[in-house]
Amino acid sequence: MTTMSAPIESYALLSNCRTGALVSDAGSIDWLCLPRYDDASIFGGLLGDDEHGRWSLRPADPAATSTRRYDGDTFVLVTRWQTPTGSAEVIEFMPMHDDTDAVVRRVVGIEGTVAFASELRLRFDYARALPWVRQIGHADAPVLLAIAGPDAVALRGPRLRPDGTMHRAVFTVAAGATVDSVLTWDRSYHRHPVGVDVDAAIAHTRRWWSDFAAGVEDGGPWGAHVVRSMLVLRALTHTETGGIVAAATTSLPEDPGGSRNWDYRFVWLRDAALTLEAYLAHGYTRAPERWRDWLLRAIAGDPADVQIMYGLGGERDLPERELTSLPGYEGSAPVRIGNGAVDQYQGDVIGEVLVALEAARLAGVTETASSWSLQRALLAQVVAWVDRPDHGIWEMRGDLHHFTHSRAMVWAALDRGVRAVREHGLPGDAGTWERLRDQVRAEIDATGVDAAGGHFTQHDTTDEVDASLLLLPVVGFCAPDDPRMLATVEKIERDLLRDGFVLRYRTAAGTDGLPGDEHPFLACSFWLVEQYAATGRTDDATRLMDRLCAVANDVGLLSEEYDPATGRHIGNTPQALSHLALVGAADALAGHAGRAAHRT
Repeated sequence: MTTMSAPIESYALLSNCRTGALVSDAGSIDWLCLPRYDDASIFGGLLGDDEHGRWSLRPADPAATSTRRYDGDTFVLVTRWQTPTGSAEVIEFMPMHDDTDAVVRRVVGIEGTVAFASELRLRFDYARALPWVRQIGHADAPVLLAIAGPDAVALRGPRLRPDGTMHRAVFTVAAGATVDSVLTWDRSYHRHPVGVDVDAAIAHTRRWWSDFAAGVEDGGPWGAHVVRSMLVLRALTHTETGGIVAAATTSLPEDPGGSRNWDYRFVWLRDAALTLEAYLAHGYTRAPERWRDWLLRAIAGDPADVQIMYGLGGERDLPERELTSLPGYEGSAPVRIGNGAVDQYQGDVIGEVLVALEAARLAGVTETASSWSLQRALLAQVVAWVDRPDHGIWEMRGDLHHFTHSRAMVWAALDRGVRAVREHGLPGDAGTWERLRDQVRAEIDATGVDAAGGHFTQHDTTDEVDASLLLLPVVGFCAPDDPRMLATVEKIERDLLRDGFVLRYRTAAGTDGLPGDEHPFLACSFWLVEQYAATGRTDDATRLMDRLCAVANDVGLLSEEYDPATGRHIGNTPQALSHLALVGAADALAGHAGRAAHRT
C-alpha cells in the first residue's frame, strides 16, 4: 500500500551543517539531499509518497507507539518505541565529520524484545533515477551499494533483501542489544562510501552540538526555545562555505493544494543578514566573520550585479524550473527547484546587509579593508538605485512599487554608511549619503503614510498595511511609540490578524500577483511580539509569545506559516526566518535592545 508523506509538523531535523534529513514521527526519513541542502534528493517522499524515496525504520508491529526528543541541546534524535513485547529506542543523527556524509540509525533494546522492519527506497535525482543496487559485503557484515549517475550510497547493517524496487530487512532487538544501520554517500566515481565508527561518531556529534548550545545566552522564560532556534540557525549554516539557507526544503506549500510552492534551499542575503544579527546578539562572532567572507566571494565584482540570493557556495545561476518526477506535498504542484525571485530587485536587501555588518562592527568584529570596501560599493549601488521601485520583501510577482519597508531599508543603508564615517572614522562620502538618507525619509513621511488613518502603508499607492512595517522601529526609522507606528499596529490588528496570528498582507488586495491564499506567517507574529514589548504592552507580548511557542512541534521546530484552524504547519521547514524572529522576540521581552539600539 502506498504511504503518503506525514504532516509537516511531524518531522524532526537531522543535520551535519551541510545538509539535513527530515524524519517523521513514524520513523521514516522522507527528505534528504546530498551532499548539500540544495542538491538533488535521494529520499523525496516528502513531496510525494513512498515510491519517491524514503527510509523507514520502526517496529514491525503497526500498532507500536512512540515518543521522541532530541538528546539535550543536539540534533541527535531519540525515539522510544513501545510494543506489547517490549520497548526499544532508535538513536539517529548525521555525524559531524568533515569528510563523511552519513546518516546513522542505532536501535537499542530497552525491555523485552522488539521486532523492527527497515524498508529502503532509494530514488536519486529527485526520484528521476532508480539506482543499480547490489550486495558488496559478506554474511557477517552486509553492505548494500546503490549507484546512479554521480551518486553512490552504501548501507551497512542488517542484510536487506529486494522486494520489487524496495529493499527490506526484519530483525529483533533484545534488552541491552544494539543494532546499527549506517548510510553513507560519496561520488560514484570515487571509492565505495566508507563506514562510520558509530560509538565515536555519536560521542563527537553530541559534544559538537552541546558545545555550540552552551554559548547561547539565557533566553529567560523562553530559553529552551531560544537555544533550539539558535541550533536550527547553526544547522542551516553550511560549515564550509558559511552560507545560510532559508530552509531545509523546497515546495512545501503556503496554500496546500495550490501553486504557492517555492524552493527555499538558497542563501537570501536578507535572511542570512538577520541570522547574522541573531548570532551576534548571543555572543557568536566566528560565524559572522565567515559569513562576511562568504558575502565578499558571492557578490565580488560589479555591485550592480548583486542578487537577492545565491547558492550555498555563492553560485549565481538559480533558474526556477518545475519537476514532474515529484507530484508535490499532498498534491500541491508544481514542485519547483531554483527560484525565479533571484532576478528580482528587492530594495531592502542591501540595507539588511549593511545593518547586520554595522552590528558586527559594534560587537567587536574587526573591520577589514576588504569588508569596508565592499560596504562602500554596496552604498554606491544604493545611491544609483535610490529611487527605484521594487518587488518588496515578500517577492511580489505583481507590479513594482515603492514599498514602504523597502524604502525604510534604503534609508537604513544610507544611515549606516553615515554612522560608519561619523562614528567609526571610516572613509566615505557621508555628505551624499546623509542628503539622500534625509530625502528618503521625507519621501516616506509624505507618501508612505495614509492621510486618513495616520498609519504607514504597504506602498505609496495604497492604504493597505503589511506586516513588514513592524520592522520600521526595529531598524531605527521611527520610535516604537511613534503615533504613525501605533496606528499601523492598530490596523494590522484589524486587517491582518487571523485567529490571533499575523498575516504578511491581505492576498485579496492583489498586490502579489498570485492566485490563492496563504496562512499566517510566523515571523510576522514574532515581530508583533517585539513591537508590543517595545511599547510596554508586556501582557499582550507575553500572551502572543506563549501562543507562538506552543506552535512549535514536539522537538521545537517551526515552519514558515501556521494554520490556526487545523493546527497544521504550513510551508518550508524548518524555517530560518521563523526561528530568528523567535530569538528577536525573546530578546525583546528580556529587555535586550538588539537592532533597536540603532534608533535615532
